[in-house]
Amino acid sequence: MAVTPRSTLASSALTPPLAVAVFFVVATALASLLWGAGPVSAIDALPVLIGQGTEEARFVVTELRLPRLATGLVVGLALAVSGALLQALTRNPLAEPGLLGVSGGSAFAVAIAILLGASSATMTTLVAQSGALAGCALVMLATRSRGLAADPVRLVLAGATVTGLLLSLTSVLMLADQRAADEIRFWITGSIAGTPLSHLRAVGPSLLVAGVLVVLVASPLAAMSLGERAAMGLGHKPGRIRLLVIIAVALLVGGATALAGPLAFIGLVVPFIARALAGPDIRKTLWLCLPIGPALLLLADTMARVVAAPSELPLGVITALIGAPVLLMIVRSGRMPTL
Repeated sequence: MAVTPRSTLASSALTPPLAVAVFFVVATALASLLWGAGPVSAIDALPVLIGQGTEEARFVVTELRLPRLATGLVVGLALAVSGALLQALTRNPLAEPGLLGVSGGSAFAVAIAILLGASSATMTTLVAQSGALAGCALVMLATRSRGLAADPVRLVLAGATVTGLLLSLTSVLMLADQRAADEIRFWITGSIAGTPLSHLRAVGPSLLVAGVLVVLVASPLAAMSLGERAAMGLGHKPGRIRLLVIIAVALLVGGATALAGPLAFIGLVVPFIARALAGPDIRKTLWLCLPIGPALLLLADTMARVVAAPSELPLGVITALIGAPVLLMIVRSGRMPTL
């Protein structure tokens, strides 16, 4: 009897949900181009996609909605992958950049940069990534003595404390300069509107580095799910893997925060959905996070535009409305122990 390779079975099991996720991201991308808060409706925008339409519709679609779509794809992917990495590293289904001080550290660092007059997209990106790394390291150090994987609730509580402290410090910074306060206030609500493509180009190199790191740590993280001793027996070094994961998460979250501000719950909801569809293997989870993350963020952004049209709701409000019920579902499901 012929034996089907395990990798073939795994890839075939992943194909249906991955195909659905890809269709979902294509549909939400199309919706992001067609619907908005302005006077250009879907009927006006649709001809632009085939090279026709009015001048106003072409401007809105190509100059406003298309860069917004590109930003949403990048930010959604970065937050989803970083959430999956954190949850695999800590073996904690509640681990998420917004809950572990990563987004808070990044936001605080960028607020300082704005207050000091930083305007370069590259500088803002570097500052955001440095802040993300510092915030994550602070939470990890705060829980290290108690055992990181053994008590996921303590990790989340420490993360919430650090995040609250950093956000409070950010609010204090807003009192120092009214001009900077207006910019910081607009930025911390979270938005992918008005982000020029130059900012995407500035973030691109660091996200490529993060992508390489994700490829390098995916298999070792899967081995570490069996326990550190088992991973060491397979030739992996847990300490080095943790360091690489934290660096990758800092690059991803810092880049996403520099582009869109601190957006909570995307890194929690997307890995939760991906694991429900593909199982606990981090490699399968990461594959599904690639389309689901951008799709969920684009869906939230489209809702933010159309729910209160002609005004827009803050994107961070919509992601919180989506993510908070999922957080409560995870807590009440009895899956609080390690993954």
